[in-house]
Amino acid sequence: MSLKWSGLSPELLLTLDRRSAEPLRCQVERQVREAIRTQRLQAGERLPSSRELARALGLSRGVVQDCYAQLQAEGYLVTRVGSATRVAACADVPATPRTAPTPPAAPPRLLADFRAAVPHLGGFPLDDWLRALREAGRGLPTADLDYGDPRGSAVLREVVAGYLRRVRAAAADPEHLVVCAGYAQGLDLALRTLARTGVDTVAYEDPGSPASIGAAAEAAGLSAVPVPVDEHGLDVRALAATRARAVIVTPAHQWPTGVAMAPDRRLELIKWAERQGAFVIEDDYDAEFRYDREPIGCLQGLAADRVISIGTVSKSLAPALRIGWMLCPPALAGEISTAKYLSDRGSPVLDQLALARLIESGRYDRHLRRMRTTYAARRRALTAALATHAPGVAVTGLAAGFHAVAHLGEGTDEQGVIAAARARSVGLYGMSECRSTARRSDGPAQLVLGFGDVSESAIAEGIAAIGDLLAGP
Repeated sequence: MSLKWSGLSPELLLTLDRRSAEPLRCQVERQVREAIRTQRLQAGERLPSSRELARALGLSRGVVQDCYAQLQAEGYLVTRVGSATRVAACADVPATPRTAPTPPAAPPRLLADFRAAVPHLGGFPLDDWLRALREAGRGLPTADLDYGDPRGSAVLREVVAGYLRRVRAAAADPEHLVVCAGYAQGLDLALRTLARTGVDTVAYEDPGSPASIGAAAEAAGLSAVPVPVDEHGLDVRALAATRARAVIVTPAHQWPTGVAMAPDRRLELIKWAERQGAFVIEDDYDAEFRYDREPIGCLQGLAADRVISIGTVSKSLAPALRIGWMLCPPALAGEISTAKYLSDRGSPVLDQLALARLIESGRYDRHLRRMRTTYAARRRALTAALATHAPGVAVTGLAAGFHAVAHLGEGTDEQGVIAAARARSVGLYGMSECRSTARRSDGPAQLVLGFGDVSESAIAEGIAAIGDLLAGP
């Protein structure tokens, strides 16, 4: 496919040596010819007009016209009256042309792909987002186009702090809030900052996210240790038995089991942090989506001086926006802000202002209400399909979020079920991948079924296709 440059005349980098014995016309011819032979200029690609190239090189237009005429005669260029000069389709190129990289094979089309942690991408409120961008752009002060505060836009920090106080019962101070590029960057900033304060070991929930947390901890120079989770959340007694002075938790809706940390566990965890001089990193993900229970406030509201709470719009809007925030303990806010500055100088301001406008206008809340209805319908479709096609499979973790845990029968080969389902064009994902290495082969066979980005019809069709596999041996 030839490149289609828009505009009056595309630029072309050529360099002339006016001290050389080689005539300027020959230099231009040689460099354009070489650019075509090496495929720097490709077949069908448009060249600058003779007038524009002459102006850029400081030559007379006649010299450039002569060059183009010579290259046309040699078969390198084609010109038509009233049309641009372009590289000829049959221009001479090396005998061994540049090999284009082989594109990756397209993934097979699935009846249903039960990936977890993926929201309804088709439900992204694009019209509302573009409207918010326009509104933010219209009122954008010129000064806001500078690098600005590495913590993020003061407008967004004020709006998000107010939103978190209202919806998540957070002790949110905009002065201690840092805007980041999603959860991954927030975790990286938190771990690197804690490492500089002397923390050398961070604990994490098991099951949880051992691969990503392990990689982030290693990058920060920390050791990562797993701590088991039960039906009440993180086992704080097991945590106290480790050397960790930091722990990563998902208390509102544990990933991936779906349990909410019990009130007494929350208090026990805060007491551990205060006693050890430790910090809790709270991943406050998908807390906006709940169905069969009252909303649960964030952990940070109980101990703002001991909890780093990270939130994002990756689940509520879309991962592609790469917008998140960190509620930082006052003692760490300056260090985290400095780390953010050194990382990328700050997040894109216009997107921040658009998000602020989306929240302020009420359109964000309206979107969340619409998504709760969508996910509730998909949850019902999942439970109904399992009740019909695999009635013996217990399902837990459905009180919030958009994934569930399916408990397979004793003796079931989890990986075997996943492979057999893939052969039937259904994507399944096992709990074993969420367990630490030491516990990966010991746990019961379970599946983490995401339904956020799977339509109701696809859920029904997918479960129908694999119901006998889930029923067990």
